[in-house]
Amino acid sequence: MRFEAQASWVPMIAIALGQSLMSFNVASLPVALSGMVESFRVPPTTVATGIVMYSMAVAGFVMLGAKLNQRFGALQVFRIVIAVFGLAQVVMTFSLNATMMLAAQAACGAAGAALVPSLVALIAENYRGTQQATALGALGSARAGAGVAAFIIGGVLGTYIGWRPAFGFLIALSALVFLLSFRLRPDAGRPDVRIDLVGVALAASAIILIVFGFNNLNSWGLGVAQPAAPFNLFGFSPAPVLIVLGIILGQAFLSWTRRRERERKTPLLALAVIDSRKERAAVYALFAVVALEAMLNFSVPLYIQIVQGRSPLATAVAMMPFNLSVFFAAMLIVRFYSKLNPRQIGRFGFILCTVALLWLAYVVRNDWSELPVLIGLVVFGIGQGALVTLLFNVLVTSSPKELAGDVGSLRGTTQNLAAAVGTAVAGALLVGLLSAGIFRSIAENPLLPPEIQSQVNLDSINFVSNDRLREAMAKTSASPAQVDEAVRVNTEARLRALKMGLLIMALVALLSIIPAAWLPDYHPGDLPADAPEPEARDHRRAPMTPAPRPS
Repeated sequence: MRFEAQASWVPMIAIALGQSLMSFNVASLPVALSGMVESFRVPPTTVATGIVMYSMAVAGFVMLGAKLNQRFGALQVFRIVIAVFGLAQVVMTFSLNATMMLAAQAACGAAGAALVPSLVALIAENYRGTQQATALGALGSARAGAGVAAFIIGGVLGTYIGWRPAFGFLIALSALVFLLSFRLRPDAGRPDVRIDLVGVALAASAIILIVFGFNNLNSWGLGVAQPAAPFNLFGFSPAPVLIVLGIILGQAFLSWTRRRERERKTPLLALAVIDSRKERAAVYALFAVVALEAMLNFSVPLYIQIVQGRSPLATAVAMMPFNLSVFFAAMLIVRFYSKLNPRQIGRFGFILCTVALLWLAYVVRNDWSELPVLIGLVVFGIGQGALVTLLFNVLVTSSPKELAGDVGSLRGTTQNLAAAVGTAVAGALLVGLLSAGIFRSIAENPLLPPEIQSQVNLDSINFVSNDRLREAMAKTSASPAQVDEAVRVNTEARLRALKMGLLIMALVALLSIIPAAWLPDYHPGDLPADAPEPEARDHRRAPMTPAPRPS
């Protein structure tokens, strides 16, 4: 019988807490939504831009971060960016306005861009075989667990003290992670690694343009340019143009990278990590499931805090079933690798997400605490948690250890671009649906004549509570009956927008079953722990040799 030597799990604590820092930070923003709206006197979509700024910075520069890890060593980079992250949280905690908050989130994203690939590289350095697979599962669980903790801690602190202490907590956690980093195995950097600056510019520009385009679809216009657009192109909105330009630059980045590989120069991203249809399918599926998670994580707190006017703690309670189901599904899905192959798990996961979103669209009312809604959130969480862990494992196990940093950067780019686009699309979609619903409802409403409508700014419709709407209507010449009618129209339009948004999300989940069908179909129990060496990987992708099972 052959036994694997077991490494200490103490280093994994530092790695998992490093992941938790990033996840806690971004999960705390939706919980702090109402507090920031009140503190900074901005609409909720501005707070959502904080999530977008963080995710955009990570996605845009994570490939650069991977090369910095390779050149200077993952452990050294890990320590530096943890310190930077802690300093950014100081700015976040003491932000005086929304601009400081957005700058702090951008700085957190810049630190996260180097932190994300270091986590994968450190796991590859400290663990092997089944321990490595378990560690990767724990990394996914840490992400989900930090989301749970953020909702609990942020909910309690936000309700009874304020939103700032939740981010102050991350200052102390950053210091703890920095100290624990000295238990990690040191790795040697490779000074011979060259950084492709042209690739950095192309990749970052592509991602920034795509994210900015999606984030401003609502305010700048989907087709015709709106008054808020900074400029127009023959009357058309610049938002979709930015998205198209970003996609073109993304293709230019891939062409440039292939050219560097042909010239035997170090690329920004080794395309070997996506050189097969199965690996690309994992990337597409990962993008879809993270985007869906981001859309739901924005939609639910928006509705609970801004629409219903409930506390951050109420948000935490309402979202707890979802976060707990994600956490446990991410941990326990590894146990099914011996029974189901990745393709089966992928299909089943997206089917669960589709069914859950359809169910939510059907049962959701004005009370998120209802049992049918909680059931829908749990089912979606199970599918989402299982998918994120599975897809990450597929990417890691399909590549050799030498490309662990590239896998980490690919994962970071995909997840954070998806989070940014998902949040931006959710905001634009819900506000757009709300505006369309309100315009349709008041167009021929006899109780809301044009003279009343002209006293309300209908050019910047956004989600507001009924109390805020009554305050705004009190400044007009509307009668009590007209105010009540405006509140009724707003209430119905908000709920209709949420339902339609959930239906569109369900459609995305359903379509995502297509890339899930391209995932690997390893025989049960044969999900490899180590991938073949680079020279064994060609574009024909010969079948992998299953890793020996420990006895």
